[in-house]
Amino acid sequence: MPRYVGSKWRKTVVMRSSAPLAGYVPDTAKMTAAALLERLNRYGMVYVKPDRGMHGNGVMRVERSGGGYRYQAGKRIRRFDRFAALYGSLKARTRGRRYLVQKGIHLLEYDGRKFDLRVMVQLSPAKKWETTGIIGRVAAKNKIVTNFHGGGKIVTAETLLRAHSAEPAAKLQTLAKLGVQAGAAMQRAFPGVCVIGLDIALDRALRPYILEVNTAPDPYIFRKHPDPRVFRKIMRYARAYAKR
Repeated sequence: MPRYVGSKWRKTVVMRSSAPLAGYVPDTAKMTAAALLERLNRYGMVYVKPDRGMHGNGVMRVERSGGGYRYQAGKRIRRFDRFAALYGSLKARTRGRRYLVQKGIHLLEYDGRKFDLRVMVQLSPAKKWETTGIIGRVAAKNKIVTNFHGGGKIVTAETLLRAHSAEPAAKLQTLAKLGVQAGAAMQRAFPGVCVIGLDIALDRALRPYILEVNTAPDPYIFRKHPDPRVFRKIMRYARAYAKR
């Protein structure tokens, strides 16, 4: 079976250590009061997320707001006048688990809702890394995570990019290449990894950012891809490396 790597921090270190990929990884650190305050002062908005976890659970958006601070968890927003009060509330929510703080990327929107892209990358039966599918995930209304399990909607990447780019095909080729480079970097660091799912954000300049690397990505969202050959290929590759 393919190797699973749970720690987001370990995977982030691998991405940042790869010359072709480092520039695509938002500034990320283990969360401490100092790390959070520094990045809020620098970027204005950050995401705080558990080092281990799936489906966007536990992710919070933290911002400077006027002369104070606020954070959003799910649909609920809490406001604070002082950083110490903000951090105390966050620490109570994290319950002693390791969390990361990551520079916030202002996601592009589709129909007024934020979206990102899932890039599926697999080791082929010929043992070469290949991007086998790219699909879009649109957040539920007023939510900060795009995850399908959190009420998000699956939309083709082409549809989402067409609203922002005159050359969506070229952008998808760039993301496919990024996926292959990330797969190779992960395999070098963690032998036995055969599949990854990259969560890619695009900023307003259409620059891609690798938000997260998943080593057990859900293939079934690609059932919703309009070309059935995409899902069939993903499953064929999955059966091949499952036998190893």
